[in-house]
Amino acid sequence: MSKDSNRLLDRQLRRLGLDTQHPPDATNWSKLLSVIEQTYNAADQDRYTLERALSLSSKEMQKLYEEQKSSYETRLRTFFKTTQDLVWLKSSDGAYLSCNAMVENLIGASEKEIIGKTDEDLFEKNLANLFYANDRRAKEARKPTVNEEWVTFASDKRLALLETYRTPVYDTTGQYSGLFAVARDITERKQSEHQLRIAAIAFESQEGILITDENNLILRINQAFISITGYTPDEVLGKNPRMFGSDRQDSAFFADMWRSISDTGAWSGEIWNHRKNGEIYPGHLSISTVKDANGVPRNYVATLKDITESKAAAEKIKRLAFYDPLTGLPNRRLLIDRLQQALAASTRNGQRGAILFIDLDNFKAINDTLGHNMGDLLLQQVAEGLVSATRESDTVARIGGDEFVVMLEDLGEHANDAAAQTLSVCEKILISLNKTYQIATHEYHGSASIGATLFNDHHQSIDELLKQSDIAMYQAKKAGRNTLRFFDPEMQKAINYRSKLESELHKALAANQFQLYFQIQVDSSHHATGAEVLIRWLHPEHGLVTPAVFITLAEETGRILPIGRWVLETACAQLKTWERDELTRNLALSVNISAKQFSLADFVTEVQFIVQRHAINSKLLKFELTESMLLENIEVTIATMNQLKAIGIQFSLDDFGTGYSSLQYLKRLPLKQLKIDQSFVRDIATDHHDQSITRTIIAMAQNLNLDVIAEGVETEDQQKLLAAQGCRNFQGNFFSKPVPIEEFEALLKQGFAPA
Repeated sequence: MSKDSNRLLDRQLRRLGLDTQHPPDATNWSKLLSVIEQTYNAADQDRYTLERALSLSSKEMQKLYEEQKSSYETRLRTFFKTTQDLVWLKSSDGAYLSCNAMVENLIGASEKEIIGKTDEDLFEKNLANLFYANDRRAKEARKPTVNEEWVTFASDKRLALLETYRTPVYDTTGQYSGLFAVARDITERKQSEHQLRIAAIAFESQEGILITDENNLILRINQAFISITGYTPDEVLGKNPRMFGSDRQDSAFFADMWRSISDTGAWSGEIWNHRKNGEIYPGHLSISTVKDANGVPRNYVATLKDITESKAAAEKIKRLAFYDPLTGLPNRRLLIDRLQQALAASTRNGQRGAILFIDLDNFKAINDTLGHNMGDLLLQQVAEGLVSATRESDTVARIGGDEFVVMLEDLGEHANDAAAQTLSVCEKILISLNKTYQIATHEYHGSASIGATLFNDHHQSIDELLKQSDIAMYQAKKAGRNTLRFFDPEMQKAINYRSKLESELHKALAANQFQLYFQIQVDSSHHATGAEVLIRWLHPEHGLVTPAVFITLAEETGRILPIGRWVLETACAQLKTWERDELTRNLALSVNISAKQFSLADFVTEVQFIVQRHAINSKLLKFELTESMLLENIEVTIATMNQLKAIGIQFSLDDFGTGYSSLQYLKRLPLKQLKIDQSFVRDIATDHHDQSITRTIIAMAQNLNLDVIAEGVETEDQQKLLAAQGCRNFQGNFFSKPVPIEEFEALLKQGFAPA
């Protein structure tokens, strides 16, 4: 030790009442030897010397004291220099009085730089607080204490766990005078103990075992794991268990798994992995977290059990219980279960469904002539045909013999729409089954009869619905087989009418059966500003067919595109005709554009061609678009509208207020006009809510510099209320119903002449 250290040691001895000028009394000698024994494990201290010293004279005592002091200093100096433990001495106020080289390595400073400073000066706040708290506990205990503390050595950035023995020192008056501490690095020992705990937990089981570190890198696997996966330790150690995964589980599955491990320390469940040979197999996986003494996760232990055989057995039992062994389709039991769920869902969401009862025509003949084996082969091919003709979400079941049932769901809220979709599916099924089957060496031409019934709630039982579809199926057989019948006669009538219209719709355009009607649009002075063109079908048999009946059908069949083109051509031709007459040359025409029409890639080019061919003033042509079609692809919509606006086309937003328009998009659309929907106009004279809505729409339009027109105006009161709110343009039966061009032009001459 240096001279300074010797002086510090002398000072510390004096603080203990053991100065060099006066011989120590027995109490102080006992205290000194106690410190030596407790701190340095000086079990070989000569107690006999102490006992003999207590009876010596003062001179002899002084000599003994000098001998003991020299021996003590030598021991202490040797201990400080040679020990691999950390040793330090603190004053009563926590300042360092002395330390050895190991402490210097920890702090990253020399003993000279350390002396006189406190933990708060030398360590980061949390560690300094921990040292202070442990010092205080030793002081209060008035006896040696032991603590474990994690530290990082400044010399090599090594993280270590110290086991620290703190010995408080008191003077002859009982006053606390300092602290002597020895700390030992027990990191390796703790790690060894931890490894033993892991081994004890992990390898008790005979199932596949995998152990990872806290970063989820594989440390160890057992023989059972090797047998299950086919991987050897060299192939997996140091890698992430993701290497065993398959694509059967998505990222959300694993996120939930690790959330459970984090929250509870464990997870257990079924998982699909792959073996080294690529085979995908089901396993039951359990994961447990191994934590250290401070509760920090250090390892994860996974146990894996191959459940291929048990799962296959369970699946076989399930298939026997719920599936037809011949065709692999759901049987009656599973069908009933799904029907119950479908009825419950229909009650909640209002969506209609349908049950189709399908019976093969003349199936008995093949069994009687070719045998039941051939009949079974036919049933298997029919099952394949039914599956291919229906949606993946539909249920196709075989309930016995040659009888099949198909359940359709989510067909819409309206009966006519549901019936139309049911008809479409049935037509596919009839086409699919009406063919020549190759059965072994025989050919057989088959067909089927279908009975259908709709459902939309729990008002009818499953048995009643199956009975209804069965009755309808027999009606189809009576009608000549290879056809469809609905249980509801009125529904069947509507389906027949729809089917006929669909067929005749394809001929209507070529036969010049369409005609444009014009509904006048006026300003607040009742001067005509233009008209909305509305298509009508003049059917040779059914008379006038309104758009409500055939437009939806045209949308579904794709006929809306040539019909929409015809409407646009006819409107432009009318504008050209009006251009030659002083009375009509400034009138505008509004044309409804369908979503399919508007979304055509060449729609802008088509419009430009028609406008140029008719050589019209394009500013008099206005396209009416609905809110819903605008927002399907807003960026493409805005781009298309801007291209049309460059041609001169004006835009009116139809049925405004009934959709879900966003003001954020509304301000970006190149609109000329908002059209207040007639549902808000109908009761405006009596409903203050409608009055508030129309007032808001008009005010918003004015703020956006847009024109406003109200449709569906039926009375003078409605017109006056709207005018009082600031509306300046109107359309409705109060002024005129939609009429042919001749009647419209007569209206202009009778009192609705343009201003």
